[in-house]
Amino acid sequence: MTPERLGLLWGITVFAGAGARLLAALSGLPAVVLLLLSGLLIGRSGFGFVEPLDLGLGLETIVGLLVSLVLFDGGLNLRLPGDTIKATVLRISLIRLVVSLAAGLLAAHWLAGLGWSVAAVYSAIVLATGPTVVTPLVQQIRLAPPLGDVLEAEGLVLEPIGAVLALLLLELVVGDLHGWKEVALGLFARLGGGIVIGVVAGWILSEGLRRVRPDPSLGLRLQLTLGVLFLLYGASEWLLPESGLPASVAAGFVVGRRPATEANQLDQLIRELAQLAITMLFPLLAADVSWRELSPLGWGGITCVLVLMLVVRPVAVYLATTGLPLEIRQRLFLGWLAPRGIVTAAVASLFSIRLEQAGVLGAGRLQGLVFLTILLTVGIQGLTAKPLADALGLLAAEPTANEGKELSDTSENSLPVLSDLSQ
Repeated sequence: MTPERLGLLWGITVFAGAGARLLAALSGLPAVVLLLLSGLLIGRSGFGFVEPLDLGLGLETIVGLLVSLVLFDGGLNLRLPGDTIKATVLRISLIRLVVSLAAGLLAAHWLAGLGWSVAAVYSAIVLATGPTVVTPLVQQIRLAPPLGDVLEAEGLVLEPIGAVLALLLLELVVGDLHGWKEVALGLFARLGGGIVIGVVAGWILSEGLRRVRPDPSLGLRLQLTLGVLFLLYGASEWLLPESGLPASVAAGFVVGRRPATEANQLDQLIRELAQLAITMLFPLLAADVSWRELSPLGWGGITCVLVLMLVVRPVAVYLATTGLPLEIRQRLFLGWLAPRGIVTAAVASLFSIRLEQAGVLGAGRLQGLVFLTILLTVGIQGLTAKPLADALGLLAAEPTANEGKELSDTSENSLPVLSDLSQ
């Protein structure tokens, strides 16, 4: 690809994302839905202006670095005050890890027609809800606490687990791993190794931020943060493939909890960069979807996704929240909202290429089913989230003029610290 063509690709992608953001601001529609549609419009399913595969090996690197920024921002903002919220996130994550994996495997095989091995990879890829989708939705609809924190934390916990597990299953399918014992050991090694590396890097970064002289513009702090974060991701991927995702979350969590790092002010800039990353990534990855990959799935693929949305997710949340002091309306909303996001799309795009190179049948159907899952969950749940939250009385009260001024003086984009349900 010529430099001119490459520049045009990025120009069209960023312009399409920015246009989707503008339309969302003017219309009140969920930005994630419009970002997804903008990608379909400029990509294979639309005018064909953008072909992500033209980026070659750079696609994986660019996507990985931008995703690490988004997950670092999520870890930086992760708030789990009180035992009730911690228990809710832990139980939802553990139960969904078992229930959703098994149900996704069966649904993808029996309903969508994927082979057992490819269906297992699909089940792991779509395991997690996407914080890159959930966070903008929660902020846009002004969801009352503590549901926003629970939904975001669930995605941050399961996103790295799903990505690492999907990679290990992929390696099992193509013959790089032999047996489930190696898969289990690889999962613990990469998740544990990523968390350890992330904690160490987060501590080093927080110490560096603490020693930097006060900088009104926060420019040096931002540069130091991005330098450490991108080095962390690159080193983690070099040492343990796919460990960069849990490492990014862990590093952000440590920096957000360390004193004297001005994490709240730093987060304003990181959040803006994370939003820019989402604006670039969603159209770019959605542009890779073609109707040729979606059409063979037919009603079987649609039924598969609807079963995951309407049956598996509500059942898993019901089991996980039984016995916790959550109201039925809160449990209903948690059981409904589970859109898939950037990491899911990125993993599907990259893994389908590896499966095709290995000569595994069903690689195209895997990518098509994953993007069908993203399209349906983001489209349906993104459009219905606010009406449902409003009907259930779960929207936060509109701030008064004085409160709005106070919020703008502190952090327009930061998440509020949530109260404990058990109080």
